[in-house]
Amino acid sequence: MKKFLIVALIAAFAAACSSKKEAATKAAAGSPAYQLAKDLAKVLPALDPDKPGVLISTKKFDVTAVDVIRMFQDSMGTRAAQLKQMDAARLKSVLQQAALQLGERKLLLEAAAEAKIVPTPEESKAALDAQYAQAGGEQAFLEMLKTNGTDIEFVKRSLAEDATIQKYFKDIMTAADQVTETEILKAYGEDKTASVRHILLLTQGKTDAEKAEIRKKMEDILARAKKGEDFAALAKQYTEDGGSKENGGLYEDIEHGKMVKPFEEAAFSVPVGKISGLVETMYGYHILKIEGRKKETQPLDQVKPQIEARIKGQKRTTAYEVHIAKLKESAKFQAVVLEP
Repeated sequence: MKKFLIVALIAAFAAACSSKKEAATKAAAGSPAYQLAKDLAKVLPALDPDKPGVLISTKKFDVTAVDVIRMFQDSMGTRAAQLKQMDAARLKSVLQQAALQLGERKLLLEAAAEAKIVPTPEESKAALDAQYAQAGGEQAFLEMLKTNGTDIEFVKRSLAEDATIQKYFKDIMTAADQVTETEILKAYGEDKTASVRHILLLTQGKTDAEKAEIRKKMEDILARAKKGEDFAALAKQYTEDGGSKENGGLYEDIEHGKMVKPFEEAAFSVPVGKISGLVETMYGYHILKIEGRKKETQPLDQVKPQIEARIKGQKRTTAYEVHIAKLKESAKFQAVVLEP
């Protein structure tokens, strides 16, 4: 499935560097976040703000359902009410994905604090000025925040945190930006696009037991596909990807970097005409049938800048994933399934 941001920009709180684990966050009774949590608890009782459930656990801090709901309330303002329109399964999935991003952000801020990395006033101001420019000026930006019910102080704090994380990653990303001619030539010779049909069964927000049942169902579908049943017909019948269901699961001319990593790896490695095994992504279980692939047809000198930019992007993503994995291991970072 195509990459997309869940509901809104994920912005969190700076984590204080401490030898003791932070106390669980509570929402003040009567606050907007508290009321939103109470409303959402009617759909998903585990969101009751008087009994904050832990979604991410680490040695130094936990991320609770209250933390995530408050983040949505602070960043989205009045638009956070959109959460109340979701059913339990969708709400559970959105909150758990947001908790994961919030937990990673807090880990990075912890690491930056330990490294004594702090943005200068000039760097923080530049980040805010960039937001003003994008909105058409300071006054337009402030009016937009007012309309959305978003607090400017929250925005300033979030931008300062963004600047801190960017500064923390500066050396890591500088190394990732080094691209050789050999790498460019290799990428130029590889397939540029892939056309695939796929079947997806969603597992977001599911318990381990539910995921096991979904996997068994997908294995049965895979067996039928490999025995020769029409793949497009199977996709129309079973896939839960609304973006491709009516087209028999078809995605044409997918370029590198447009799909989540496990999906892309299968799309560009499984032989043309063949069917993959089960491919697991953050969305669920996929089965892919490779319809075809195409090479680059333009001269190297015309596409070299795009190829170089793509390689840099891939290296940056890998550098981030490797680094955050190390931080998670050290912090004993664990995601907790949100129970009904």
